[in-house]
Order: sequence, then structure tokens, then C-alpha cells
Amino acid sequence: MRAALVLAALVLAALGLTACASSEPTSATAPAPIARQRLDVVYASVSPAQRLDLYLPAQGEGPFPLVVWIHGGAFIGGDKALAATSSARRLVDRGFAVASLNYRLSGEAIFPAAVLDLKAAVRHLRANAALYRIAPDKIGAWGSSAGGGLSAFLGVTGGVAEFEDATLGNAGQSSRVQAVVDWYGPADALQMEPDAVAQGCPKYGGIGHDDARSPEGLWLGGKPSSIPAVAMKASPVTWVSADDPPFIIQHGGQDCTVPTNQGRRMRDALLPVLGASRVTWAEFPTDGHGGPSFGAAANLDAIAAFFTRWLR
Repeated sequence: MRAALVLAALVLAALGLTACASSEPTSATAPAPIARQRLDVVYASVSPAQRLDLYLPAQGEGPFPLVVWIHGGAFIGGDKALAATSSARRLVDRGFAVASLNYRLSGEAIFPAAVLDLKAAVRHLRANAALYRIAPDKIGAWGSSAGGGLSAFLGVTGGVAEFEDATLGNAGQSSRVQAVVDWYGPADALQMEPDAVAQGCPKYGGIGHDDARSPEGLWLGGKPSSIPAVAMKASPVTWVSADDPPFIIQHGGQDCTVPTNQGRRMRDALLPVLGASRVTWAEFPTDGHGGPSFGAAANLDAIAAFFTRWLR
């Protein structure tokens, strides 16, 4: 375990990240303190990571539409506390509840542990909707980087039984979400390296995506191309179906951490089954892995309007 943690730290450093850093853009102005919140809510009992923070609007008694925020960090790092200063935090001021989730990272448990955790969290929130004053039929997901990929995964696996771990609780509840915002998330693990090569992206610290030491390799438990069945199963594009919720997918045109074509792959998988009215794609040409276009006021307004349309 110690060796795995050291390796994870080296990979994070190579990616220009830290365990507490995020590639999720933040606003230049600090948001007002959140008036009503529940911190470190236990949604399952297998791991100390299975906790969430819940933020409610300052006014009103609900039930409030809920957006689940999933932090990034290459499946290696990150923390739910980042939501307090994230763009998702702004939704609280617009009348949404926001639940920020921690989940088992790759240093603790490999795929599909993180997915099982996120689904358990949604089931917990739905089971306790009256207590938390949230609307159980109006739940969206939003995440950046690894969190964007996990948000997409929540969106496309609503009816996939193998990702529902009943031992994590609330087995009678649905883990479906009704809307998804995917910020520069990985979509196809087997195509990460080809996409990076085609884009002319450098390897980080000599580690490519198709490497057991890469974030993908650490999460999957081996070199992706050597375990193609696992890599396919861990790819959101694999699970796309006609009953998926509406999506916003946004990616930076200069992203070499998660190559830009990953976002296009997610778009191209969803469009034929959902149609253009339910799939919104934006590519920000001068942005990389995050950047000013994501956190711009006009873009956040568009995302808030998207959640308002589909969750209200």
C-alpha cells in the first residue's frame, strides 16, 4: 500500500496535480458562505471514503432539485471539500441542493469501486430525500476530469445491475440521474493513448496512458491494452443507451491530460441515441484541462439553465 501511494504521488506530480488540487475552474470572486450544510454524511460503511457533504440553499424548505458534484484528481486524489469553491457551488445560490461526494480512489480500491460508491451515494440520497429536503426524482450529476468521466458513467449505467452493490445499502432505490454535465472526462480507456498520440500530446514523466503506472492503469489494475475487457467495461461509451439522460459535454481544445477527442467520442456515442436536443457539445479551442471558458459566467449560466430545464 505504501508503494502504491508513493507511485500515485509521483503520477500526480507528473500530471501537475496534487492530492488536494483540482483542474476544475473556480470563480475569481469568492462565493458567500453556505448557510445550510451537512458535512461528512456517511452513505456507506465499507470505507472511510464513503462520505458526502450536502449544501442547501439559504432560502426555502424544499424539496430542492439536487446536483451531485464529483471531484476530479485522476482517480488518485481530490476531495469533496473542493465543492465549496467550485463552479458547482454556484448552483446553491440558484436554488439547487449540491451533494459533493468522496469515493474510493485507486490507491485504496480499483475499478469498479468508485462507480459502486457513487451509485450507493445516489441511492442513499434518494432513500433519505425527505430528511435532506431534496426531490428524489430530480437528481443531476456534474464532474470534472476523472469526475467528469464518473458523472458520465452515472448517466449511462442507470439500469446496469452489475454496478449496483447491494451491500453498500439502499438496494431498493434507483441510482439513475436525470441530467449530466461532463467536464473533460475520459470516455474510452482503450483510446486514451491513440487520442493523445494523434493530438501530439507529450507523455507526462515518461508515462503514457497505456501504462500500468498511468492514472488509467492504476484505476483499472493494469496496462489498459493488456486488460481490454476491463478497460471497455470502465469506459462510459460502452454503456450508452436510448434511456440515458440529457448531457452537456465540454472539453478544452488543447487538453493533453484527457485528450480532446475523448469528449468527442462521448458526444458521438450519445448523439445517435439521444438526438441533438438532448446532447450539448462545446469545445473551447484555447483551453486545456480546464481553463477560463469553463468557469466563465455565461457558461455557468448555460449549465444552470440546463439543470433548471431537466430537473425542474
